[in-house]
Amino acid sequence: MRFMVIIKATEDSEAGVMPSEALLTAMGHYNEELVAAGVMQAGEGLQPSAKGARVRFSGSQRSVTDGPFIETKELIAGFWIFQVASLQECIDWVKRCPNPMPGDSEIEIRQIFEAEDFGSEFTPELREQEERIRAQLDS
Repeated sequence: MRFMVIIKATEDSEAGVMPSEALLTAMGHYNEELVAAGVMQAGEGLQPSAKGARVRFSGSQRSVTDGPFIETKELIAGFWIFQVASLQECIDWVKRCPNPMPGDSEIEIRQIFEAEDFGSEFTPELREQEERIRAQLDS
């Protein structure tokens, strides 16, 4: 099972406050542990929302809103992709994580859809297309 592990933004991360050397060191050790265990597939920190934008869809119309975005608790400061056997294993790994932000912080865990989750609507043709795209990404 794959999970996206989402590090929620804080006022500090949205203000562009960079992590301390101690936190970067602790996170580096944690990431090494994840990789050594075969759990971590990807992971990145994200710039504050002030450097981003949102695209809103309404039928065929598109509108763009530049950051920053007001509701910090809805924003993402970073993420990992974990490959584990269960939600509980993912939780266990996340509980070992150094606190990603000074003070209070929150990490959300969401399971990633796999091809078999889509049922018969995911036709053999669509599966083949998905496999081609993934092969291109891997090369």
